[in-house]
Amino acid sequence: MSERIIDVWMQHPNLEFSNHEMFASLRRWNKTDILTEAIPLDWTLAAMDQAGIDKSLACAWSSPNGYLISNEEVADIVQKAPDRFVGVAGANLAKPMEAVRELRKWVSEYGFKALRIVQWVWNLPPTDPLYYPLYAECVNLGVPICLQVGHTGPLRPSETGRPIPYIDQIALDFPELQIVGGHVGYPWTTEMIAVATKHENVFIDTSAYSANRFPPELVEFMKSNGRKKVMFGTNYPMITPEKCLRDLDSLGMDEESRALFLSGNAERVFKL
Repeated sequence: MSERIIDVWMQHPNLEFSNHEMFASLRRWNKTDILTEAIPLDWTLAAMDQAGIDKSLACAWSSPNGYLISNEEVADIVQKAPDRFVGVAGANLAKPMEAVRELRKWVSEYGFKALRIVQWVWNLPPTDPLYYPLYAECVNLGVPICLQVGHTGPLRPSETGRPIPYIDQIALDFPELQIVGGHVGYPWTTEMIAVATKHENVFIDTSAYSANRFPPELVEFMKSNGRKKVMFGTNYPMITPEKCLRDLDSLGMDEESRALFLSGNAERVFKL
């Protein structure tokens, strides 16, 4: 594949993250065991190369019990391969002002391009007041907030991933905030499409789904009025870039829609 491809949701995991109990269901689906060694960075780069991925947005993971992948770890891989990785910050919701200062540091001093909060880790919907100082700071810094939409594959409640009312409400409260909903929103994909259509500042990424599993309504959206609204993502290492892209040709996208999906929308929204 000669076209430019940007993966907007992946993580280079440490051993604690890979083996965490909440991912037991994913290990069962993928038929993988508990790891004894962390995945080397060279493996991650090789997986990107196999699928022709130019850049990956690597994210930190915060949780009520501390960071599963720290901002420092993300900065380290960006430093090691600055032409391949872009940093996406995490933040401690429990300490809002500390979180705002941390986000400001990682964006202003280290060039991180977004904030990601995975709501089900906190079991707090994205309309909870603890998020709002961070949303305001994202607007000030000019970076998107990346959230999870849809049910949770990991063994945690799914309620926090509903597009309606949650994504709809924060888009109303923060019309200047760029909001990216990862994991397509299934089984509420139609809701997610409706919210992305309603709000200029709401986008969808396809992380955690291979092309042959995209819901039909999402494919139609990508090929029509939603061609500037949907971005490619993997959720590596849960799924490899090669597997995500294997059946892309079967979707019948035209050249413009395909280019926007694979890189153009990400370049615009994340200012890459």
